[in-house]
Amino acid sequence: MRWIGGVAGVLLLAVVLWDAFETIILPRRVSGRIRLTKMFYRYTWAPWRATARVLTGRRRDAFLSFYGPLSLIALLALWAAGSVFSFGLLQWAAGSAMTVAGEGGTGFWTDVYMSGTTFFTLGLGDVVPRSALAKTLAVVEAGTGFAFLAAVIGYFPVIYQAFSRREVAISLLDARAGSPPSASELLWRHRSDPGSAALAELLREWEHWAADVLESHLSYPPLAYFRSQHYNESWLAALTTILDASALIMVGLEGWCLRQAELTFAMARHAVVDLAQVFSTPPRRPEERLPSAQLARLRERLAAGGLALKGRPDFEPRLTELRRMYEPYVEALSDHLALPLPPWVRERERPDNWQTSAWDRVVRLPVTEEHF
Repeated sequence: MRWIGGVAGVLLLAVVLWDAFETIILPRRVSGRIRLTKMFYRYTWAPWRATARVLTGRRRDAFLSFYGPLSLIALLALWAAGSVFSFGLLQWAAGSAMTVAGEGGTGFWTDVYMSGTTFFTLGLGDVVPRSALAKTLAVVEAGTGFAFLAAVIGYFPVIYQAFSRREVAISLLDARAGSPPSASELLWRHRSDPGSAALAELLREWEHWAADVLESHLSYPPLAYFRSQHYNESWLAALTTILDASALIMVGLEGWCLRQAELTFAMARHAVVDLAQVFSTPPRRPEERLPSAQLARLRERLAAGGLALKGRPDFEPRLTELRRMYEPYVEALSDHLALPLPPWVRERERPDNWQTSAWDRVVRLPVTEEHF
């Protein structure tokens, strides 16, 4: 039985350490059928999301926002518990060669206690290894625990730096595309842009942003569960808005930074496809986000700003073709992460987040159309 326990301890330790290495240190996506982190998020996110469905409004969004940070703490606790338990199994397999101060005898749970005090470098001294093998295991575990704590200290700043970079761009989109953002609002607010220079620069920045999100969320998938500061904003809504706007420029706007729109569309589409693969969310048949009536409203909205969409006969089929390249993936991610997708056209006129206040429903600022 002790040999079986020793083999189980080695296997468990290998799984925990390799999973922590893949998640924290290895800077790329790793494919694998069995991963502790993947199983952890699969079996904890589903009940958390189901519980959130009984809530409504901002309470629901606030409840969902707790999951990302809490899941990191729980994941680190899971790695630590797995390491402590595996070294406890190894000490037990080595014969429980311990000297216990005071009352109490040796046994499996004493070995686990010894493992815990060693892993967290407590050094209480009430349980001491006697044999050479037990002492070697204690030294190895102490080194493992020290390295684990060092990796954790370095892990959190990297996560929050990537989160901060992501959210800065989302906050900047607020005044440019509305709250929640929409493609029609983004284009309408750039209607007075001479030569579409500002819009081209914006799309160029979002091309880089999409690449950054792809790299950071592939390397650190827990970031996808971190939600934005405002309930009507999210990284997925922002990415979808940029895809919508790029598709409209490519199909419907004559002479409007076409090449940059194509580059941004390609990078953003690359991001959503790869992230859908990471979260095992296969593309699904999306709900109709742009029915004919809403497309007519979109045309009216843009026309009001002097932006007439092309009258080409293949406008709708071509736009539908582009939408099919990304909408099935963003729809799957939206359902999995409980992040609503943005509308193509805002349903009603409402103030942006920068125009609102916690003390007043709307701060009455002298805002005119010239501001946009």
